[in-house]
Amino acid sequence: MTTPLLTGIDVGTTKVSVLIADLVDDTHYEILGVGTAPARGMQKGVVVNVGEAKETICEAVAAAERSAGYEIGTAFVSMAGAHVSSVNSHGVVGVSGNRAIAQDDIDRALDAARAIAIPHNREVLHIIPRNFVVDGQEGIRMPLGMHGFRLEVEAHLITAATMTIKNLTQCIEAAGVMVEQFVLNPLAASEAALTDTERDLGVVACDVGGGTTDVAIFIEGNVWHTAVLPVGGNHITADVAHGMRLPADVAEEVKIQHGHACTQEVDDSEVFRVCPFGFEKPIDVSRSELANIIEARSEEIFELLLQEIKRSGYDGLLPAGVVLTGGTAQLAGFRQLATGSLGLPVRVSSPSDMRGLVDQVQGPSFSTVVGLLNWAIRETRYANQAPSNGRHGGNGNYGSNGNSGPGFLSVVGDWAKRLTP
Repeated sequence: MTTPLLTGIDVGTTKVSVLIADLVDDTHYEILGVGTAPARGMQKGVVVNVGEAKETICEAVAAAERSAGYEIGTAFVSMAGAHVSSVNSHGVVGVSGNRAIAQDDIDRALDAARAIAIPHNREVLHIIPRNFVVDGQEGIRMPLGMHGFRLEVEAHLITAATMTIKNLTQCIEAAGVMVEQFVLNPLAASEAALTDTERDLGVVACDVGGGTTDVAIFIEGNVWHTAVLPVGGNHITADVAHGMRLPADVAEEVKIQHGHACTQEVDDSEVFRVCPFGFEKPIDVSRSELANIIEARSEEIFELLLQEIKRSGYDGLLPAGVVLTGGTAQLAGFRQLATGSLGLPVRVSSPSDMRGLVDQVQGPSFSTVVGLLNWAIRETRYANQAPSNGRHGGNGNYGSNGNSGPGFLSVVGDWAKRLTP
């Protein structure tokens, strides 16, 4: 049977995760079903083999449906990959008559910000307002109900390759699921990883997955910059496999069980047993040798992250530092290395404040799929609210929305959804 539940599907490079949840109230849900499957047909966040990707997604969806006892109708789906790009845009409209700014005025301002030249092979994934200006008065988070003649908006536009979107849509629909909305991976992960205080102060959400490292910079509660770096945990595994002459699956197991990202934290006398190519029996291998390999690639990831932060121009506006999430963030010593490499406060975040089958979605690797549910609950709530009072949800505070998610969605509501393809 079919029921109007919330569903999140995180299609990653290493695994596909599916969560089915039931709405408990306006801000909470209970996880009813969990399904995971090792990813096939995916590379650096994009589909490279449609047949294999379909099989993987179908497997994960079927497992979640069995777990929940319900069929999935629609889902919020994560989007990643180096094809994703972003740009900041400016929109200006006039407010006619002696009246307060209405929702239609905000919609028109966002439409004006969206009216930039976009190549025919790309689509707008998100348009996120950063702040508003009313008659020259800056720093306004929500102009609804204010009086003025000129409304300006600074918006963050995120675009993705059209063919990549179509390929992933095809794979999701093969599992009998319609895509409710695509959500950029770091935005979804930040829903489960960040606190409102961090967003307001200035923070970098960094989701280090298998094939990509997804970045979102939040300042004053809003998204100011996003990027996808084409490196991740699989590159560390590949280095281990090459450096220690191991099969890829063995290298992944060795990385998880014995790996450490800080060589100085590993005793030179520590060894573990493994059977490289060319050996008939397992041999003793120094753990510090493994740490050297992992540290080198991890440092490269943090160097690229630091370059991206500096390129954004917001490197001096991040007192809350960096919040790491994603499966690779669980690697021993990863946070310590990040702190030294980035020169910023660093913490590792996992999903929290959940109900239901929470034991199956513990750890940073589930931040994105849990974040998709947080995104979905807010979209569903505002879509169901009647706009009879001229407002489309929210509490009038553009920077905060309690403890359940990011501030920039607190007043966006269904008008943001309408502006999102």
